Amino acid sequence: MAMDLKSIPALADVEPVRSTKTPLHLEYEYTAGEASSRFLRAMKDKRITGQRCPVCQKVYVPPRGACPTDGVPTTDEVELGHQGTVTTYCIVNVQFYGSVMQVPYCSALVLVDGSDIPIFGLVQDEGFSVDDVRMGLRVEAVWAPDEDLTTSLENILYWRPTGDPDADYESYKEHV
Repeated sequence: MAMDLKSIPALADVEPVRSTKTPLHLEYEYTAGEASSRFLRAMKDKRITGQRCPVCQKVYVPPRGACPTDGVPTTDEVELGHQGTVTTYCIVNVQFYGSVMQVPYCSALVLVDGSDIPIFGLVQDEGFSVDDVRMGLRVEAVWAPDEDLTTSLENILYWRPTGDPDADYESYKEHV
């Protein structure tokens, strides 16, 4: 049985607390599994790898170790190139706390050639305007300098337009 705080004379005129704002900090550690570890080690060598499902033949990047559709292990390693297609994107025009990015900038999902799952990245280049980003835009990975490479997807600093003709919508429509 809940107590009615208004029945306590000292609290009769006190407004109930509906929310509070407090600083919040979460610390966590991520331990990559076998498939993710191989992927991250390849990223340190400027290689994009995935794994193919033996049933549906989809190539997952980054690899997950199992196909979420068929529920079978994906052990067939596939090395992919450094180019892809923008499937969807967002032009960010609002600065957020702690961001070092100059607005506007473009966040996009890039379908790496030969893969079946797009990965997240920035689309930019010297002299390139975010107004020129579009679905189907062909892009290539711009890698961090060799001395800065780690086991991270952040080794791809951004994706820049290749200048090639846009991909046909039919070639990526299932990945939008």
